[in-house]
This record gives sequence, structure tokens and C-alpha cells, in this order.
Amino acid sequence: MVVSRAAKTAIVVSALGYFVDIYDLLLFGIVRVPSLTTLGVPAAQMKEIGAMLLNYQMTGMLLGGIVWGVLGDKRGRLSVLFGSIFLYSVANLTNAFVDRFATLEQALVAYQWLRFIAGIGLAGELGAGITLVSELMPKEKRGYGTMIVAGFGILGAVAATLVGDLFPWQTAYVIGGVMGLLLLIMRVGVYESGMYEATAKSGVRRGSFLSLFNSADRFLRYLRSILIGVPLWFVVGILVIFSREFGQALGAREPINPAYAIGFMYAGLSAGDFLTGYLSQRLGSRRKVVLFCQVINILLLCLYLLSRNFSAAYFYTLCVILGVANGYWAVFVTIAAEQFGTNLRATVATTVPNFVRGSVPVLTTAFLYLDQKVFAPGQINSAQGMVPAGFIVGGAALLLGMWAAYTIEETHGKDLDFQEQIS
Repeated sequence: MVVSRAAKTAIVVSALGYFVDIYDLLLFGIVRVPSLTTLGVPAAQMKEIGAMLLNYQMTGMLLGGIVWGVLGDKRGRLSVLFGSIFLYSVANLTNAFVDRFATLEQALVAYQWLRFIAGIGLAGELGAGITLVSELMPKEKRGYGTMIVAGFGILGAVAATLVGDLFPWQTAYVIGGVMGLLLLIMRVGVYESGMYEATAKSGVRRGSFLSLFNSADRFLRYLRSILIGVPLWFVVGILVIFSREFGQALGAREPINPAYAIGFMYAGLSAGDFLTGYLSQRLGSRRKVVLFCQVINILLLCLYLLSRNFSAAYFYTLCVILGVANGYWAVFVTIAAEQFGTNLRATVATTVPNFVRGSVPVLTTAFLYLDQKVFAPGQINSAQGMVPAGFIVGGAALLLGMWAAYTIEETHGKDLDFQEQIS
């Protein structure tokens, strides 16, 4: 089966766009400590303020996922692909100048709203890219196309780690913004999906977000699609973003650098995306691959939270392994896209990963509450609080994810040229 030139071009542009997307998405976690230190945030408040800013970004992604998803089905995949890149690029470029404010309060207000706006922008690129590639690729090879988009794109986190380590945090934000704006030049030669154009001409109702909830069948497909991805963002949003605090609580022999933890994990995620994408094609099953990854993640959660008196090298190695085990992101988004018809596909493929990312405020709130209010009130970075909180929140996310993966429809090789019947 020959892959068309339009499909190859869409893969390249979507992969580069996702590279910049991931760079900007993870950059805050990498520069969280140095940027907040520059602004004058006390060390005792670093975790709470960092969580607040992360929650603003993820809430923006939740809202942006709905907006961009609906636009993707109403206005086309390309408008979302490039519109989202423009918005998050401008927001991250502006983020470099939050230290120009006179007071800490003013700087934090600017920081939180820029993270929110960047989150809205970051919400659109992946879903639009995956939808476009899925509809342009032959169904027998579709998994390879989405594998390349996600596998290469996730390396943006490694680039963010290197840039965050070599340059001041302000420069890191500027580089991210400029990369995104330069990517817009590549708009030439990218074409809209033929499936979408045919659907648009048919006059069928498109991009109805609420229709996902007025049918029990559609709602369950949608819920399962979301729950499959939540464990991955528990690992990223809690275990890795707060790796500095976990290292202190678990007795690491050297300080853990969150930037390195993110970089090593995302290097593993990239390898995992290529591996799981390849295995799903060879095995002819996306569900089996996801279930296997989630079983491995239960074992790794225990290893992570029960380790003590370890070296930084051990911890970073564990981050790589966690990355490989959670490298089913491309498979997860592809499953979501394949569950729904052309008239709702962009809405689903864009909202699902952002609802997963938007679960981070829920996960961090539950984690911090259990840590600081239930298990270790009044203590900072204590194993007495962080370990049981991690087990409860992570265990719940993994069990729900396994249920969803076990019960969702297998979609490998499914013909995507169909429409949802929306009343």
C-alpha cells in the first residue's frame, strides 16, 4: 500500500509541530524552580505555587481542547493545526518577560495567565495532527504514521531539558516561541483531509461536543478513551514534575534535578512510542499493547515509591524506564481518533488528550490533600505523606485505565470513512 505525498508531508509537519508543542508544554516543569526563584518565591512555597501554575496551564488545555476540537470538525484540521501553534508560540514568547513586573504578586498573576493562554494554544496541535494523518494514511499503515508523529514529537521534551539546562529560563521561553512561529512557514504544501472535505460537503452535523454526552454508547466510548491516558499524566504531573520533592522525601543521596528527570523520562517516552506503535501494528491490536504497559506501570509505581537511599543515576534510570512503559501516547490518541466518525473525529482526538492533561489539577489536588492534610499535616516533603498519597492517586488512575483499555473496542485496521449519527 503506497503512502501518498500529502500523507508524508502531513506526518512531517505534524511531527515538527508536536516537537515544539511538547517543548513548550514541558518547559514550565523544567524551569519551574529557577523561574520562581528569580521572581522571589520562598522555598517553602515552591511546590504549592508550582502546582498552581501547572494547574492554570492544564485548565487552559482543557478549555482549549474543546474549542479547537469543535473548530477542527467545523472549520477543518489545518486551521486548528496552525492556529494553535501560533497561539502557544506567542504566549511562551511573552512568558519570558514576567520578571519585568515590580512585585512578586504581579509577576505571578502574569505568569499564571500566560500559562493559561499557552495551555489553550497547546491543546490543539496534537489532536489536529493525529486526525489529519489518520485520515490521509492507508488504514493498514495508519499506526506507523501516528507513531512517527508522537515518537519524534516527544523528543521536544529532551530539547527543552537541554535548552533549560544550558540557557537562562527567559531564553528557553524565547526559543520555544520562536521555533513555533518559524514552523508556520511550513504551511505551504500541507493539504486538508479528503474525508473531512467530503463530510463538510455532505451537510451532516459536525463538531457537536455535547453530542458526546447525549448517547450512552458515545459517552462510554469517550470516557474509556480518556481514562486510558490518565495514568501517563499521573506519572508526568506528579512523579516526575515533583521529582525534586520526592527525592528529598525518599532519601536520595544527591538532589534530584526535575529538568533531568523530565528529559530522561521523555527520552524513554519517545522510545516507548516507537516501540508500542510498532508492536500494535505487528500484533494487530492496540488494546493488548496498552494493557501490557499499564500492568508494567503498577510494578514501576511500587518500585518508585518504595525505593530509598538511592543515587541520582538510579532515579534518572528509573525515569527512562517509566518513560518507555508509558510510551503508549500515540497508540492512545490513535485509539480515540478511530473510535468516532469523521464528523466528530477532530473533536474527540483533540479533547481526549487535553481532558487527560486536564486531569492533572484533579490528580495534584488529590495528591496534595492526601499528602499535607491526611497523612503528614504540617510536614514538607515527607515520605509519610507523599508515599501513601502517591499509591492511592496513582493506583486509582491505573485501575481505571486498565478497565477502560480492557473494555474499549479494538480499532486496528478499522475503516475511518464513516460518520456519527447525530440527532
